[in-house]
Parts: sequence; C-alpha cells; structure tokens
Amino acid sequence: MKRPGHLQYINPRATGSVFKHTRRTGVPLIRLQFMWISSTTLFIVLLGIAIYSNQVLVHAAEKQVPIIQELAVPEKGAYTGAYVDFGEGEDDVTLEAIERFEKMVGKHQTIIALGNFWGEQQFPIKNVHIITRYGAVPLLYWSPWDKPYSEGVLPDRFNLYNILGGMWDAYIDKWADDARDFGKPLLVAWGIEMNGTWFPWSGYYYGGGQKDFLNQPSDYLGPMIFKQAYRYVVDRVRAKGVRNIQWVFHVNNYSHPTADWNRFAAYYPGSNYVDWLGLSVYGKLDKFMGWGSFYDVCNKAYQEICRIDPSKPLMAAEWGVGEYPASGNKAEWLRKAFKDFKERFPRIKAAVYWHERWQNSDESYSNLRVNSSPEALGAFQEGMEDAYWIGKPRFQIKGSSKP
Repeated sequence: MKRPGHLQYINPRATGSVFKHTRRTGVPLIRLQFMWISSTTLFIVLLGIAIYSNQVLVHAAEKQVPIIQELAVPEKGAYTGAYVDFGEGEDDVTLEAIERFEKMVGKHQTIIALGNFWGEQQFPIKNVHIITRYGAVPLLYWSPWDKPYSEGVLPDRFNLYNILGGMWDAYIDKWADDARDFGKPLLVAWGIEMNGTWFPWSGYYYGGGQKDFLNQPSDYLGPMIFKQAYRYVVDRVRAKGVRNIQWVFHVNNYSHPTADWNRFAAYYPGSNYVDWLGLSVYGKLDKFMGWGSFYDVCNKAYQEICRIDPSKPLMAAEWGVGEYPASGNKAEWLRKAFKDFKERFPRIKAAVYWHERWQNSDESYSNLRVNSSPEALGAFQEGMEDAYWIGKPRFQIKGSSKP
C-alpha cells in the first residue's frame, strides 16, 4: 500500500510494455511521473525559498532597531523651560501647575524639570507622562539622595562607594527598564552640582583633592570616584537597551571650594557619556549673598565649561534670581539676562528657569518666582515674547545631526 501522493513504479519487464497510460489522460505514466516529480520539486524549491525569505524578514525585523527621537539642538535661538515649584521632593508634578506657568509667562515651555531622587526608589512614570502630555521634554535631576533630602549632610546609603559596589544595581536596572519602556525623549542629569559641598555625592566627600597615586597618571580622588560612579550608572542604564535618554553633565557655576582639583573638567566623564553640558547660574539667592548681574555670575563659568568639550550643546539647566529690592532690581536683572543669553552666550541652547519660593533656616524667604513682583513678571514676559526663545520641542532621529 502506498502513502498518499506517491506513484507506483512500473516495471516494463513485468508488463511487457514500456508505457502504461492512465485512463483519464492517456499520458504515459513515466512521463506523468516525471511531470509530477518536476512539479513537486519546483513546489518544494519555491516553498523553501518562501520559508527562507520569511525567516530573513523575521530576522531583519527582530534585528531592526526601533526609531528613537531625541531633542534636536536648534541652529538658531534656544529652548525655554522651567522648574515649576513641585514641592519638597521637586516631584509633585501637575498639568495644572505647568499650564498656569505657561499662561502667566505667555509661552509654552519646551523643557519641564523635576526631581527624581533615589530615596523614592522608582522611575517617575506618572510625572513624565504628564509632562509629555503637556508637550514638553522632561529634564530629570536624577540624584542619589535619601530622605529627608537635606543639603549639607554627609553621604547616605546611596553613597558612591555603595553604587560602585553594586548595592543599587537592582534599582538602577528597574529604573532603566521603565525609562526604556516609556520610550519618549528624556533629558537626565545625574549627580548635579558635584563641584559644591551641599550634596552628599559631591567630590569633596570622597577624598577631594587627595591624589590617587596607585594609578598613573594620578588623579584627584574626589572627582575620580564621581566619574567612576557616573559612568557606572550610565553604562548600566545603556546595557538595558535604553536609547531615549540624553545625558546632561550639570555643574554649578562656581566651585566650592575654589581649588584646582574641583574644576569642572576634573569631573567630566568623557564625551561618550554626555549629550548636553549643563550649568546652574543663579544671581542673589539669600540675604547673605551679594548682588551680581547675570553676566557676572555666568561668564567665567560659561568660558570654563565651553572649553571642556567644544562639540556639546550647553544649557542653563537651572537659572534665576531672588527678589531683593534693597540690593538690586530683579526686573532689570532679568531683562539683561535675556539680552546676554542672546548676544553673549550663543552656545546656551536651552534655559530652565527655577520658579520657586522657599523658606530658609533663619525664617527668611528666597523668592525666585517670575511673579515675585509685577515688575519682575513683566520683564520675564517681555523676554518670552522674543522669537529667539523656542517654546516647542524640535526632534530628530537619534544619531542624526539635524531635525
């Protein structure tokens, strides 16, 4: 008994005839057999080609890297952005607060900044969705900082040694998974203002200017350990397939202490780890500080950070000034700042205003809000009217150079 689809071989010696005709066609069986085998062979070949082609397409689809967008650097003008007084943890983000700020200043904001402190142990998925729904790019100050988020304290459980020792790998990995799954463009500044002494990840607390003589060329311990931790975190995030983050290297406009080991460049982790350079640039913040113009507090820092990496765009990742009528005119300070951004600091391609009022330990208040006085608000609104300030993000495919 033959399997279905197989033809019986006809032995010509047994039949006495070389050919045996079928009743339906009259075609010799050997010829029919040959035709069938040829058709079957052709079918198998075509099927094989189809299967192979499909496998190639599936493999290509699996290998195809998804298109990722990122914030493009504007050729002309600069993006405007703000941190909008999101509370003690800098993360009580609401759409209403952002929209009120836009209405008050008269321009949509390209960047909305917020805190993302390690004490919360989570990626701020709700907050970034609010910001992108508004139509801005989130700027996360991703700080290895524990509750109650006090400045001027010693390193806590999120100290750089613990990070480098792998203690927080699970948290970093989960954060990275959530950031990747979010998928939309993000700006992330890790370990901001490390050249001061107010944050527990500052180089000051990790050996400062002591030399590392175990390695050649020797390096300053404080900055070296910070760089290692920065690279460790970025590498681990990237290893999870996260491609929608632009990393911001964010320093304070002046180093404290003002020593050679505490220069901006000493902390720079390298161009492969940085997409934007960032500066905090503040005028008078409390009653003990002197009054200086925006140019006074920005120029030296601008020159220093621009020398670090000429290829990177620069942002004022935080900027602002308090309302101190006895010391200086805030409205005039703002007007000159907008003029200086445009005329004296062309590499600054984004500026994030720090819109907040807080109480100091001596019960005085620092009021940086743009509406700290009618005059200050008027000056800020005037600045926003200039077409130089771009209120909507412009995107490009990650890795390209133009939108």
